[in-house]
Amino acid sequence: MNLDWLKSGIAPLDNLISFLHKQSKTSDVLKKQVLMELRNNLNIFKNGFLNEVSSDKIIDLLSNDAIQESIKQNFAFKKLKAGGIEPYHVYDDRNKKYIGWTAERLIDKIDEKIVELKTLKKMNNGSVEKLRNNVPLMISNLYYRMKLLADFIQSDFK
Repeated sequence: MNLDWLKSGIAPLDNLISFLHKQSKTSDVLKKQVLMELRNNLNIFKNGFLNEVSSDKIIDLLSNDAIQESIKQNFAFKKLKAGGIEPYHVYDDRNKKYIGWTAERLIDKIDEKIVELKTLKKMNNGSVEKLRNNVPLMISNLYYRMKLLADFIQSDFK
């Protein structure tokens, strides 16, 4: 899979992954699980880029189990970061459309995209290679949403 769009962001991505690892040391189990899942999913993108992994394998490895469990347990996603995404949280122009969104709304969109990608793969005999959908764009959008969420959580601004 071509993940060239990820090339410029490997160093900042390492910093975000390290930050999420530190933040996941909390006594709030659901918060810990969501942060760890976000960290793990960002690691999948990083390692997928470094090792030229296929879209199918990346989709298989992405997880939304902690998000689903948090929703079932009525977790308040504002515990990740209160408030809304402001222009100073956005480092990638493609994420400007999320200004004003909360962590909960962004997580809902991340969950929706993971479910959609996994469903598309199942609908096409276990592969997304020959789909008419623009799967590389869908995957890159998912990555940038996850990165925005991590940037938002990491931000010192309220």
